[in-house]
Amino acid sequence: MNILVIGDIVGRPGRRAIKSILSNVQKEYNVVFTIANAENAAGGRGLSRSVMEELLSCNIDVLTMGNHVWDNKEINTFIDDEPRLIRPANYPPYCPGQGYHIYNAGLGVKIAVVNLSGRVFLQSLDCPFRVMEGILKEIEGKADIIIVDFHAEATSEKLAFAYYFDGRVTAVLGTHTHIQTADERILPEGTAYITDLGMTGPRDSILGMEKKSVIEKFLTQRPTKFEVAGGSAQLQGVLITLDDNNKYEVVDIMRLSYMLDD
Repeated sequence: MNILVIGDIVGRPGRRAIKSILSNVQKEYNVVFTIANAENAAGGRGLSRSVMEELLSCNIDVLTMGNHVWDNKEINTFIDDEPRLIRPANYPPYCPGQGYHIYNAGLGVKIAVVNLSGRVFLQSLDCPFRVMEGILKEIEGKADIIIVDFHAEATSEKLAFAYYFDGRVTAVLGTHTHIQTADERILPEGTAYITDLGMTGPRDSILGMEKKSVIEKFLTQRPTKFEVAGGSAQLQGVLITLDDNNKYEVVDIMRLSYMLDD
């Protein structure tokens, strides 16, 4: 079984890459389940209903979010109604939406997808380690595969989380930094890991944003409006291969990166 997990989709260029590239990737690798981070998919910050529907129509099974989940206020009107959309589970419990969901991947296979946020250099949310422990108790015996989108800034926090849950989840996949790392591997107890999936969006940019405004921010330390960059787009993520005949043991994790010309 092959599962595709796509790095942060940024704005219209990211959505253009999804529409142009995703279907071919799914066919090439016989992908049966696709997950994508969409917290920057609408104008570079947050998610709107129309953009969510646009992405789900591209044969994406689950959309995860991150620290920009509430940036587009429209999300409050639909996040409770769409089970294919999840947000970090360690937000306070009275926040709308859900932090994980169990999906049917066909042939009786159940996939739990969990979204969590790190706390180093980000908001001080509930402890992701303790929240994940609670989720594992709730889903015990209910899921064959457990995929975690760990949306975090610090590599140390991502690695600590992955090693702590090694052997108890299928994969811990980092998002948020928009730079694809080259450390994909299978940890000693069998969990697939990568520090960051990368970004699906404009390549000639700074984390998906126009370079000039970001540089200006660094030079002046003054408030600057960031705009999604244009130009060539890319799609990045990983392909996780599982052994169907051995309790869905991870066989391989492979980085993917594709370019779409203007």
